[in-house]
Amino acid sequence: MPDPSVLLPLLALLAAAGAFAGFLAGLLGVGGGIVHVPAFFFVFSTLGHYGPQLMQVCLATSLAAIVVTSARSVMAHHRHGAVDWSILRGWAPGIALGALLGVAVAARLRSEVLEVIFGGVATGIGLYLALGRDSWRLGPEMPQGPLRWGLAPGIGFLSVLLGIGGGSLGVPVMTLFGVSVHRAVATAAGFGGLIAVPSALAFLTLEIAAPPPGTLGAVNLPALAVAVTMTLLTAPLGARAAHALPPRRLRLVFAGFIVVVALNMLRQALWT
Repeated sequence: MPDPSVLLPLLALLAAAGAFAGFLAGLLGVGGGIVHVPAFFFVFSTLGHYGPQLMQVCLATSLAAIVVTSARSVMAHHRHGAVDWSILRGWAPGIALGALLGVAVAARLRSEVLEVIFGGVATGIGLYLALGRDSWRLGPEMPQGPLRWGLAPGIGFLSVLLGIGGGSLGVPVMTLFGVSVHRAVATAAGFGGLIAVPSALAFLTLEIAAPPPGTLGAVNLPALAVAVTMTLLTAPLGARAAHALPPRRLRLVFAGFIVVVALNMLRQALWT
């Protein structure tokens, strides 16, 4: 049994991270995983549960929380009329397929490899958002046919390897194809459910070596309960704030936060 003097502050950290993740889910169209994954990793490793598949537990628990976060966030954006449901319907099969492929790959990688993937890809996303120009375009509208079937599974696949809801990848893709940032943020909130539902169910079937207590499959239930409770309260606040911020400022907030978190994960993977 962990020392209460250690456990209680860490539970408080999980609660704070859950509240912040829910706010970001509404504000930026992310599922909160960009906050949850490093927070879970810190809590579990501090408690001495640094097993060879710890990162899988962090990803799976984050994705399970995103099931709830995404639903709450997308409905909050829907009330503002900002969600493009035609994009969600068209991209849903490819994103879900990519998510399942991501689970299959993640289950076979060591925790350290997943940490490097998280840090590297997330840093690249953040730098693009910070340095990219609003005028950059890959096309005048969201792609159809083969290009969509290449991009949609890629979003689902990489999102599972990062433990995120798809907004961190979906927002850049949509803005490059002419979707306004506010509409992209709102629609990307729906990507989270398309990624999280199939991947979380698949992670529940995995057998994890030396998991933290309370883990079912690869999903840690105590951490999930804390994360979901807090994000339910704060996602609508983030959605309200998103519609009050100018697009460029919203993009820079998103970018700065992603880069800081990603570089910290790389530091932990490569120098500890």
